[in-house]
Amino acid sequence: MDCNKLAEDRTPELGMEFNSEEDAYKFYNKYAFKIGFSVRKDYLNKDKDGVTTSRRYSCCKESVKRKYEGDMMPKRTQAPTKTGCGAKMVIVLLRGTMKYRVHDLVLEHNHELHIAQCSHMMPSQRKVSETQGFQAEISEDAGLSLKQSHELMGKELDCEEQITNIFWDDAGMLIDYNFFGDVVTFDTTYKTNKEYRPLGVFVGFNQHRQIVIFGAALMYDETIDSFKWVFSTFLEAMCGKRPSTKLTDQDHAIVAALSVVLPEIFHGLCTFHIRHNFMKDLGNHYKENSDLPYMFGACMYEIEEVE
Repeated sequence: MDCNKLAEDRTPELGMEFNSEEDAYKFYNKYAFKIGFSVRKDYLNKDKDGVTTSRRYSCCKESVKRKYEGDMMPKRTQAPTKTGCGAKMVIVLLRGTMKYRVHDLVLEHNHELHIAQCSHMMPSQRKVSETQGFQAEISEDAGLSLKQSHELMGKELDCEEQITNIFWDDAGMLIDYNFFGDVVTFDTTYKTNKEYRPLGVFVGFNQHRQIVIFGAALMYDETIDSFKWVFSTFLEAMCGKRPSTKLTDQDHAIVAALSVVLPEIFHGLCTFHIRHNFMKDLGNHYKENSDLPYMFGACMYEIEEVE
């Protein structure tokens, strides 16, 4: 069975046959992408010649996370990632035809499925080239940590320093933005990486007034072109959904980029930067016990009349 020729809406069924174990996995993983869950290659059985005779593909949330032991709570806890989901597809080898048939099948899930915009971020949908996989194995054999391995591959991929701006977000950020993305703050104050590249962060508030991050960008510089790329990429990652209000620093490059990429939204200045610039530019105009800072704060926060 050629997976590429399958109809987009094809659902697994008992009795379906595949030419190979790999064909079965590709088909089930393609179905998982459409539905919104990640596939895990579970147990397999092989005969004495090394031929796979049966295999199970499960939902990545199949098992249940083991609870902590004793009376002490762990210092750090995470939201449960396993729900005991029973969704699976089991294939067995038919000796007569040497094809694999779907022998056991459960389609129901006991958890929320991923939205379509996040499906490409699920573990079973991420693609790693053969060269990258081979290099990772070599690095592991050489005793390099995962971080060192990534740094090594990054230097080889960018040996001529051609990589400029990098944008990153994940499924959780997309979901948060879908609910709380009306007002977004973008800030490049932080420059803590060793290359001194600006780190731009898209931030908002949730319903509990807690800070949520919608995305981040490691920028080559703070030029108009870089900001235009960052804002355009942010919109693309968020499936074109635009915020109604954008709060930023008073930077001419940011203002120019926003006027091109997001000309219709309200652009406000962050109060943190306004206060910072006030102290930097006007701090020498008042003495001890001066009421100038109070008057300035009142102008920012306590004006209730239009005039």
